[in-house]
Amino acid sequence: MVQHLNTALQHLATAFVPAVLGIMLHEVAHGWAAYKMGDPTAERSGWLTLNPLKHIDPLGLCVFVFTALAAPFTIGWAKPVPIQPRLFRNPRAGMILVSLAGPLANFLTACLCALVVKLALNLLTADFPGSEALFFIAGSAREGMFINVALAWFNLMPVPPLDGSHILAGLLPAAVARMYASLARLGMVIVILLVAAGLLRRVLVPLMIVSIEFIDALFNLGQRM
Repeated sequence: MVQHLNTALQHLATAFVPAVLGIMLHEVAHGWAAYKMGDPTAERSGWLTLNPLKHIDPLGLCVFVFTALAAPFTIGWAKPVPIQPRLFRNPRAGMILVSLAGPLANFLTACLCALVVKLALNLLTADFPGSEALFFIAGSAREGMFINVALAWFNLMPVPPLDGSHILAGLLPAAVARMYASLARLGMVIVILLVAAGLLRRVLVPLMIVSIEFIDALFNLGQRM
């Protein structure tokens, strides 16, 4: 029991910073892309900040801590950045680009974490002092790779109101897109059903494996972990 608790606390410690960073950058990317598309709402409201206190959702944080300690998976969320698509210069194209910005930020954050892993491993190889801290940093960054890749692919799912649904809606005829968007109120139910049926795992895990292998190869980490 004590060993299980220690393992859970260690997982929470290593996952906390990269998870908060990934979730926060995901939302900031949405707001920044919306600003570039002509919607100043997020910028004027002070949401384009890296201050985590602006983005943390208390419930999302509690769910993250609980799942990190007690579940085989870790989930959480931040406050959604306010966006008004009607202010976009091209609402349909703008919504697609804004929706892509969040997952893209997570993929880039995963690459940043891979760079941190590489630097930490290089310092360990060179017998740099502070090996325990370097091991922790490398482990946390490695966890960040998985978390951010998972966040990216999860949000790209075409289930309203996830980012993937906005991307798909922007490609559909307007009337069909409106009907599709109306499924948003059932979005969480659909996700729960996908998880219960095992479909979410069978789809996301292969995508995550391919992504992590690509990042490992990109940063030459495959033979070093």
